[in-house]
Amino acid sequence: GDEPPEKCPLCGADASQFVEIDGEGKQIGGEEEPSESLDGPVPGVTGEAAQQPLTLYDRVTDLILKFHLHPIHTHFPNGILPVMVIFLGLGVFLNLSSLETAAFYNNIAVLVMLPEVIFTGYVEWQKRYKGLKSAVFITKIICSLIVLFSVNVLVFWRIIDPAVASDGSPAQMIYFGVAAAALAAAGIAGHLGGKLAFAGRG
Repeated sequence: GDEPPEKCPLCGADASQFVEIDGEGKQIGGEEEPSESLDGPVPGVTGEAAQQPLTLYDRVTDLILKFHLHPIHTHFPNGILPVMVIFLGLGVFLNLSSLETAAFYNNIAVLVMLPEVIFTGYVEWQKRYKGLKSAVFITKIICSLIVLFSVNVLVFWRIIDPAVASDGSPAQMIYFGVAAAALAAAGIAGHLGGKLAFAGRG
């Protein structure tokens, strides 16, 4: 239309964040050309800020955006977590210690990946969405923290008490509940991320 909506229906950004672009994606109007990063123009960066040399952090974060490292990293824990919960569930309810052990090793893999997922997600949020504090991003942040906390609990609780998920353990179902919470939080975060990433597709 002739005017932007009051709020973006996907991320909740207000109308002041919208710019008019032509068919090639270039901004129409603006007093000065936006700066060039490794991933092309950076909307909203003009004047002196556009002329300053990029720091090492800027170069690294531009590469994170250019090569879409957040969705790439996110797919690993989001693929492993359901397998972990299935293995743990089979281990708990069918008393299969080998699958419970497999779930533990899957948890370690998720824990190793989470710092990269959270850092690249933070970069995406700050650089692509200007740190917008809308419900979508607050929910994603909360879900990420729940996953991080839950997986730490699952790994270190199992290290401290190797029998925590074994048959007869009084904490067995609590342990499984923590795993289910991690999966649910990852699913919500992934769903919201998908809405943002694939908004223009059908």
